[in-house]
Amino acid sequence: MLLLLCGLSLVSRRGAAQNVPIISGSVGMLSETNEGVNFFQPVVAPVFAVPLGSHLLAEGRFNFDGVYIQDNRTGPYRGSLFKSTQILQMDYVVNSRLTVVVGQSLVPFNTYNERLSELWQQNFQDAPLIAAVGTRDSGTAVGMQLRSNAFANDHVQVSYIGWFSKRQKRFSLNGTRAIGDRLDIVFPNKRIEIGTSFTRRLQDTRYNSLGAHFYWLPWRSPLQVRAEYAHDPHSQGYWIENSYRLSQIHGPDSFFGRMEPFFRMQQSFRNSPGAGDGLPDVDTKLADFGLDYHLSHEVRFNSSYSRKFAKGADGNIWGLSLTYRFIFPAWPGKKS
Repeated sequence: MLLLLCGLSLVSRRGAAQNVPIISGSVGMLSETNEGVNFFQPVVAPVFAVPLGSHLLAEGRFNFDGVYIQDNRTGPYRGSLFKSTQILQMDYVVNSRLTVVVGQSLVPFNTYNERLSELWQQNFQDAPLIAAVGTRDSGTAVGMQLRSNAFANDHVQVSYIGWFSKRQKRFSLNGTRAIGDRLDIVFPNKRIEIGTSFTRRLQDTRYNSLGAHFYWLPWRSPLQVRAEYAHDPHSQGYWIENSYRLSQIHGPDSFFGRMEPFFRMQQSFRNSPGAGDGLPDVDTKLADFGLDYHLSHEVRFNSSYSRKFAKGADGNIWGLSLTYRFIFPAWPGKKS
């Protein structure tokens, strides 16, 4: 994941240098059977990055999706189409250490919301049980962020995000009045990242949310380990996910090399009633198993199975999806 983010950042910098807008995103067809109820969801999620000179970058991310549920498990599918704005922001690169972000942005609490919620980045269709902690409501915030590369050398890199948001319910934008921050520490020689997050909700019922995350990508193995913990006054929980691309078997483009099995273990604990906080009403445990098959041209087939353990609500969840990721410049750039 760290290498992927670095690669996307490099593309963005090259595009910015030539002032060429980048269009990316994903298209997917998702299906799921959750405790016997069948769902079907088509998704189109475009992303735009438009450089405006050497210091400004406009970004947008939108979702167009439908949710269709089968009547009585054997009848026709019925549902609706939805659209949402997830990112609509302007980035001002002050210098190599500071970037100011204004507009609607993803809430930078832990890492799932910013790094893994995009369709083509997800290993599982369903977000972790604790995904709503610190990002309550839509997971977006209308306001300002200060993103700083505070310190970096060959052994450690430290970055910091401070942000605030205002209440917003107009023009298809969503936001809650809150403040927060996130601290990320990367050890490049060990390919390890650790971090902490904090959110203070400032409207209606005021409360704090705390989080921590951990990433590890070993040097000599295509293994990825990701984990998060989150806590608020009513609930807390964790998830840990491992994935292993079988690229060491005859290369990444071989039959087995295109396979990537993964596993996620997660739990949420209900400390006290908290209606509308987005977490299960009772203590819940999920064991998630999945397999990606990476086809050519950024096409991916995904299958997954989850076993849910909760008081009075044990059940199975089966998922299948086919996604396509695209990225291209809006027009050819100048040769460097």
